[in-house]
Amino acid sequence: MLKVAFATTDRERVNQHFGAATGFAIHSLDGERSKLVEVAEFAEESMDGNENKLAAKIAALDGCAAVYCLAVGGSAVRQLLARGIQPIRLDASEPIDALLGQVRSAVRDGGVPWIDKALKRDADAGRFERMAEEGWQE
Repeated sequence: MLKVAFATTDRERVNQHFGAATGFAIHSLDGERSKLVEVAEFAEESMDGNENKLAAKIAALDGCAAVYCLAVGGSAVRQLLARGIQPIRLDASEPIDALLGQVRSAVRDGGVPWIDKALKRDADAGRFERMAEEGWQE
């Protein structure tokens, strides 16, 4: 299962800039279905003048393959990519359900680099866990 986050105020549309986001709706999905698994929320007062606001937001996205937002600054992009999270900037607000449909299709059909990479990373991690369970040793 792939986890994807959406910067949102209403859990229905991507409608926030990453750094100013007051919340993320985090969905788990595969090629057939998706499910809201977590909502991360941040108090507005914790953002004004808070230079460490990015760290808390990035930590909340741990385990996510991507985050959709309306805008994202260069520093945030670097930090997200370092944690293996693909930032995806939209030109305008879009419904989360429509975006989930696009991601599910890409999981099924392949050809979207960040999705293919995330799925391969998950498969590789699972392979090593299975080998350890089977008693494989170096």
